[in-house]
Amino acid sequence: MARRNDAGRGPLIRLGRLVARRGGAILLAAAATLLGLGAYGAGAQADLDLARWDAPGTESVRAQEVLREEFGTGNPNLALLVTAEGGDVDDPAVAAAGRDLADELAGHPMVSDVSSYWDGGDPALRSSGGERALILARLEGSATETRAELADLSPELARDSPRISVTVGGQEEVSRQIGEQAARDFLTAEAIVLPSVVLLLILVYRRTVAALLTVGVGLFSVLGTMAGLRLLAQFTEVSTFAANLALVLGLGLGIDYSLFLINRYREERAAGRAVDEAVAHAVPAAGRTIVFSGVTVAVSLSTLLVFPFFFLSSFAYAGILVVATAVAGAVVVLPAALVRWGHRVDRPATGAPGRFWHRMALGVMRRPVLTGTAALAVLLFLASPLLGLRLGLPDQRTLPEGTSSRVASEEIRENFAAEPTDTVFVVTEGASDPAATAERAAALSRVEGVFHVISPEGIHRDGRRVGPAPASAGKMTADGTTRLSVVPTQDAMDGDVPGLVADIRAVPAPEGTLVGGYPAETTDFRATLLDRVPLVAALILLITCGVLFLMTGSVLLPVKATVLNLLSLSVMFGALVWVFQDGNLSGVLGFTPTGSIEPSIPMLMFCVTYGLSMDYEVFLLARVKEEYDRTGDTRAAVAAAIGRTAPLITAAAGILVLTFATYATSGVVFLKELGIGTALVILADATLIRMVLLPVSMRLAGRGNWWAPRPLRRLHARIGLAESPAPAPEGPGGPGERGDAVLPREYAG
Repeated sequence: MARRNDAGRGPLIRLGRLVARRGGAILLAAAATLLGLGAYGAGAQADLDLARWDAPGTESVRAQEVLREEFGTGNPNLALLVTAEGGDVDDPAVAAAGRDLADELAGHPMVSDVSSYWDGGDPALRSSGGERALILARLEGSATETRAELADLSPELARDSPRISVTVGGQEEVSRQIGEQAARDFLTAEAIVLPSVVLLLILVYRRTVAALLTVGVGLFSVLGTMAGLRLLAQFTEVSTFAANLALVLGLGLGIDYSLFLINRYREERAAGRAVDEAVAHAVPAAGRTIVFSGVTVAVSLSTLLVFPFFFLSSFAYAGILVVATAVAGAVVVLPAALVRWGHRVDRPATGAPGRFWHRMALGVMRRPVLTGTAALAVLLFLASPLLGLRLGLPDQRTLPEGTSSRVASEEIRENFAAEPTDTVFVVTEGASDPAATAERAAALSRVEGVFHVISPEGIHRDGRRVGPAPASAGKMTADGTTRLSVVPTQDAMDGDVPGLVADIRAVPAPEGTLVGGYPAETTDFRATLLDRVPLVAALILLITCGVLFLMTGSVLLPVKATVLNLLSLSVMFGALVWVFQDGNLSGVLGFTPTGSIEPSIPMLMFCVTYGLSMDYEVFLLARVKEEYDRTGDTRAAVAAAIGRTAPLITAAAGILVLTFATYATSGVVFLKELGIGTALVILADATLIRMVLLPVSMRLAGRGNWWAPRPLRRLHARIGLAESPAPAPEGPGGPGERGDAVLPREYAG
């Protein structure tokens, strides 16, 4: 039997008593805090930043720095697709209009480099049919600065005239429109989620006040997180996409924790306690579980700090802030509100809400092999598409069809043999004689997937010099540094881009040669990300196992929890492959499949969903541990814990599923993936995992569930933080009645 916890000590017990005595003052302070957080957090979006696909310290980033410092150029991040209304871009009137447009663009203060088909005749800038041509430019500045400028510049550049029509595209324009779409989706999600969640909570609680208090905690978490993100943005870069996570996760966790605390408060009230006494006992009884849950979610998301990309680090900041504010709201603000309005939160007299779940748990554990095998087979079937996972790079298909930058990119891919917007730059620092430069350009032009190579010595294609360097190529030597532009074919950019970059880097070159450009940057980004995935996964697994050990004192339970969580996550990845990679349901969901999955989003989803899955694990295991400490009977403890928590977990999961699923309506594929994938894993976790496989595995393990080596048992006795419920009132249903602990009184027939 586990050691007895002293119900009179501990910070949560003291906090419960303080809240019960000073609820009014705490409520006033919370209201003032909420107003302040709302006022400050309202301006967060303006202070958050946009990100690019580069990895600090990599070869491509070093090449980018040399290009900027020595040549005043870099990736052409803005493309103007010019269509000749008469069908011929070489028509003198069209050429004059094209040159005027290029001059207009070059006059912009943020534009450092402009090249066009009419300023040198680079064949890569002319479509195969001759009816379209490109003007490429580079906007200097951070992603936030350039995309803000493009919001005004793009409408000015896009035009239809008697001679030409112009469509604006390029990487920065694609990224800008993704950000704008995500911001619109954020507002849409808010409009859908809040009223829907309130209605669901009223159905769950059957008390409007309880529903409003729960949503209030969720809003407290969202506003607190937004204010925290804005404050962090004064010291470091924080991505705008962190705000999307703050909304769904803040509401979700705030509601989860509130459901758990209100459920415990209602139990204390049903046991005969007055409102303030019930609050004082509910805070320590439920608070430890809430804190444990918060720690697991925060740990999962904080591992994103391992990656050197502020895009992912921002989600870690948001996750930690969400947990801190949701826990504070649930164990401080909500109990204070219950002191004031708790009598309007009491459970209606509608019978035992957990009777069905209790009986189902007993039924599952009577046939553990049969039910466990069936549930496992279903989960493995849903996860099976994962075996076909292919990782790729993002492109314009992330946006909805008809978006201007997507239209421009698709027309370039369909009508141009080359992809000059994705030029790979080869930079060699140090003196290089013309013959060696020409030889290296010829070798690079023989690489499969290369359209041609532009060097100071001319244009090389298929190993031969085919003409002089076009004037639009600009300066190609500076202080002994030489720049070569390797223009890929459309087929190469539709295929194995990392393979193309690797082949270019494999061409013999002098020491100090760097390969950069957008294809190299995205390749280095992916490589850096994947290199650190094992470390992130190991950190999550080890730390969450340690947290569960501190809660349960068991070695087996944390291992089983990890295996079950990974099983539910495999369902999510299977769905990502089946839906988003292979394109099933693409017509219903409104997106264009690319045949691959961009790797950073699954990594983010792994961290988010692992923490949320462990959230439910903590809720259930905490109650199992409490019942087992009282009874010493694993089977009865599991059944009683499921009876108590299953209605809660089901309601919480349903609300989280709704919250994340709203992003299925997003126009950005990344957000669709995050919303649908997370909703599916929560659904699988709250049903087949928690209600079938967990009780089955605990039934089969029996007393082995609670085993730990003697040194670890001593460690847990010293520092373990097991659930510590307050003693129940004496009399029927009190702690002296072992039978009621095994089968709670309201479940008895």
